[in-house]
Amino acid sequence: MTNGEDLSKTTYQHIPVMAPEVLQSFANFESVKTQKELRYFDGTFGRGGHYTLVKNLFPRLKAVVFDQDVTAVEFARKKFQTEVESEMLLVQHANFSQFSSEKWGLFDMMLLDLGVSSPQLDEASRGFSFYHDGPLDMRMNSTQEVTAQMVVNQAAEQELIRIFQIYGEVRSPFRVVRALVNDRKTNPFTTTKQLASLIERVEGWKRKGFHPATLFFQGLRLAVNQELESVESALPELIKGLKPGGRLTVLTFHSLEDRIVKNIFKNSIWGRPVHKKVIIPSREEEFSNPRSRSAKMRVFERSIE
Repeated sequence: MTNGEDLSKTTYQHIPVMAPEVLQSFANFESVKTQKELRYFDGTFGRGGHYTLVKNLFPRLKAVVFDQDVTAVEFARKKFQTEVESEMLLVQHANFSQFSSEKWGLFDMMLLDLGVSSPQLDEASRGFSFYHDGPLDMRMNSTQEVTAQMVVNQAAEQELIRIFQIYGEVRSPFRVVRALVNDRKTNPFTTTKQLASLIERVEGWKRKGFHPATLFFQGLRLAVNQELESVESALPELIKGLKPGGRLTVLTFHSLEDRIVKNIFKNSIWGRPVHKKVIIPSREEEFSNPRSRSAKMRVFERSIE
């Protein structure tokens, strides 16, 4: 963080989603964990929750991790300083779509957790949540130019409709978009509360406990960060980055991403999905960690050549 906070001591209520299932997805390596050094790639490092679990199970793990969030990268380099200095952990400020097997080599285990991390959601200044008033930002990579504010205030009416319909899966966003386009002429949108209040006013509460702005914010976030495009372009390259018998585990949090992962895994000539059906969290986890409720996990295994 830019305020000089000691990131290594920062405490977040961040719980790695589907921890037992993630570890089980790599269980095929347990028989060799003491015999050889295993390579692990994490394309969405966050606060290192999944990495820590995998590292504890495989002590000789050598990892390369990416995160496009500058704060997460700073945190990782301080929190895991010992591993970094011993060259058992290499931390890169990058989007997982920038992965290249030619540059980084082949890995035994790979992981993508495509959800927004708890620190991002809980920090009002990041602008991801309608429950915390903050600037309309939503950038996972704070160095990129495009923000949610720019999209909301500058995109054409038809483009906003497309974003909310395709990325947000909002069936009929027309009334919200008309109101938004009308209001921004005299009062440009600058905060999450301002946008959420407009959506709440126009749409009203139709389902108890489900904020009317939920899908609109989802669509806007996906558009700002080009998340679906990153997944679609990255997965084939990540699959190429697996060693024979290596596994790629992907956690998704809505149907659009899950559909992309499912189709790419199913149609790949490099291997096969490990499970016929998608894996979902246990009821116990859904109760203890509400943010896990929409999670789905798919695992791909590279063919043994």
